[in-house]
Amino acid sequence: MNVLFATTEALPFSKTGGLGDVCGALPKALSAIGVRPTLILPAFRQAMNSGQAIEETGVRLEVPIGRKKVMGELLRSSLPGSDVPVYLVEQHGYYNRPELYREPDGDYVDNCERFVFFARAVLEAIGRLDLGTQVLHCHDWQSGLLPVYLRTLYADRPELADVATLFTIHNLAYQGSFWHWDMELTGLGWEHFNWQEVEFYGRLNFMKAALTRADMISTVSPRYAEEILDPPMSCGLEGILRHRRDDLVGVLNGVDYSAWDPADDPNLVANYTVDNWQEGKGTCKRALQAEVGLPLRRDVPLLANIGRLADQKGFDLIAEVMPRLAEQVDAQWVLLGTGEPRYEQMMLRLAAEHPERVAVRVGFSNELAHRIEAGADMFLMPSRYEPCGLNQMYSLRYGAVPIVRETGGLADTITNTSEATLADGTANGFSFADASAYALSMAIDRAVRAYRSEPVWRQLVETGMRQDWSWDRSARQYADLYEQTLARAKKGEPALASGR
Repeated sequence: MNVLFATTEALPFSKTGGLGDVCGALPKALSAIGVRPTLILPAFRQAMNSGQAIEETGVRLEVPIGRKKVMGELLRSSLPGSDVPVYLVEQHGYYNRPELYREPDGDYVDNCERFVFFARAVLEAIGRLDLGTQVLHCHDWQSGLLPVYLRTLYADRPELADVATLFTIHNLAYQGSFWHWDMELTGLGWEHFNWQEVEFYGRLNFMKAALTRADMISTVSPRYAEEILDPPMSCGLEGILRHRRDDLVGVLNGVDYSAWDPADDPNLVANYTVDNWQEGKGTCKRALQAEVGLPLRRDVPLLANIGRLADQKGFDLIAEVMPRLAEQVDAQWVLLGTGEPRYEQMMLRLAAEHPERVAVRVGFSNELAHRIEAGADMFLMPSRYEPCGLNQMYSLRYGAVPIVRETGGLADTITNTSEATLADGTANGFSFADASAYALSMAIDRAVRAYRSEPVWRQLVETGMRQDWSWDRSARQYADLYEQTLARAKKGEPALASGR
């Protein structure tokens, strides 16, 4: 089966978050089981500077944008370590910029135009490159107009007549919402600007557009597929999502163990497996403590957090509990990330007040992230919502026991420690339901007490390290989903919703 991934991110070409991890790893796993994937993404400056071999194809595109024509070119590369083709849509005016989507003070003002061009360039490329696409796998709002275009402006193209569309929601909170006059840029008639198609409370909404027209819809974990049917997780789109619930499937993301495995991770001072983790993690813990300036203590638990310092990641809860815990609990903390200035400043202040217990690194380093996973005893992810999450799965493989809020992919991967789950051998972390500082504090307390029990802690670490969250499992589910998408497309277009 020929599947075309339409995405704005794919490692190692471009990435701002989990989308890049997914689209860089899933196609390779699909290729290994007989699916024939191809990727197409914008030739962002980040992609052009990625160090990958990129060549010209000689294919030039002319795309209507409103009343003008915009020229672009197609470049070619491949995913490293595979023969999966990657095509890049080059248009310097749109994509040769410092960042993918935004400036320091907000989104690029022409984002609607930039991704209208991308969507139409994708459809032009299918014919020009003779890709034989059967399923067009669209990712997040930036590709949201593709299912609409296939059924409207491009409905008479023979090479596109049998193409089915799968639209994957990676984060429903980001919808691609633009003022109504941007409708002129799309080329779509104003008759489509209605509450059953692309209009959402007076604005053009790319996410909603995809949800109304895609043959099938997926998201990145089974729990998140349930959560987005109701407020507040539905972000206002509960009407269309409930209408399409029979076409909505949750497929958990996977982990690329070729990049995230302590057995052969080149970023670590000592490699280890489940068979010798106590020695290996002990060495990595001492090295991490030395690197970030913490006392070299093996007897205290080292808790870690990596990521955005934002409320969505539960950092408001961390900010509420950490001052007390840093003062009262004999434990160490290491945090790596960037985010809201108030949280960055608070964390730096805590590190200055408790240098023997708190280490903070503002910024991001992939190498340090690997060393933190290997050196930490526990990994904190108290997210208010988390469509899938990857760090908790990295942590399981590295023996850093996760402490998570029970939401989205965190709920699908972490089994809370209790007498019952310890007895049946399923416990692999600690979770809590209420998005409150008290609930987080109690979960941390339970984890710290478990750390003092060597048999319990050994069982938790080894259960997590033995689990398989690889892309192999997810790829087989996607292969089945592509078959469902083709079958759904043969039934005809989805009926329009009767409510927002």
